Amino acid sequence: MDTAEILKRVRRIEIETGKLVKETFAGEYLSIFKGQGIEFAEVRQYIPGDDVRSIDWNVSAKTGGVFVKKFNEERELTLLIACDVSASLMFGSLGRLKSEIAAELAAVFAFSATHNNDKVGLLLFSDKIELYIPPKKGRRHVLRIIRELLAFTPKNKGTDIALALDSINHLTRRGGIVILISDFQTEQNYSKSFKLTARKFDVVPVIVEDKLEQSLPKAHIFLSLEGLEGGGQTLLNLSSKKTAEITKKHIQKLDEAKLLFTKSGLEYIMIQDGDKISDTLVKFFKRRARKLRR
Repeated sequence: MDTAEILKRVRRIEIETGKLVKETFAGEYLSIFKGQGIEFAEVRQYIPGDDVRSIDWNVSAKTGGVFVKKFNEERELTLLIACDVSASLMFGSLGRLKSEIAAELAAVFAFSATHNNDKVGLLLFSDKIELYIPPKKGRRHVLRIIRELLAFTPKNKGTDIALALDSINHLTRRGGIVILISDFQTEQNYSKSFKLTARKFDVVPVIVEDKLEQSLPKAHIFLSLEGLEGGGQTLLNLSSKKTAEITKKHIQKLDEAKLLFTKSGLEYIMIQDGDKISDTLVKFFKRRARKLRR
């Protein structure tokens, strides 16, 4: 994409996402992502039914009345979008690349965070850390993040999720939100790093998937794939055993990722090309809200 096309797409995402956030997701985001503590706000006169543990005895003794401490939630949060930019994300069979789906979904979270005055940062990774933008507030900052998600050209093609998670553990202070976006197709074991990150942060795993990857048609057709993580051009015979093994391995990696997320007690998002992002996120927010009410 040239610069004009990138700016056009950024503007389209801003308009569409901004409308979604205002109408649907700003309140949902606020309700499911809580602040990390409380801060003292003021004292007020005791009202029957108040928790006696909140009585400020020093102020009460000085004034001769009974006063309680009032606290506010520390609302400000830091949201870090960690997005896989490996070669396998540059695949799409129904009109949109997985990387474009990732960018649009990340935009909803980024604008929701900005609407609630939270900071937003970005980490792009392949099998190395490709780019890190420290968390900041503001619309212009979010537009920069979306632009990078759409236009960034990674230097490497592989995927190292463990490296990304280890970097997050060192770069970001404890207690923020991490939106981890990937297709989770990697040979490396990242479960140990993931569990550590999930203990330190509120992690939302997002699986970006293309339906063709899970069910290649069994036909005597040759499919040419270029620029995937192995590099170069690959010619696949859709009716061959090798193709069936590739599909089986792909599904196995997805199942391993889902099992890890479930065992960690996390709600995850799975989105495929053809899915409506708003519908997918509404379902996620509802599941998350139900879990918090238990």
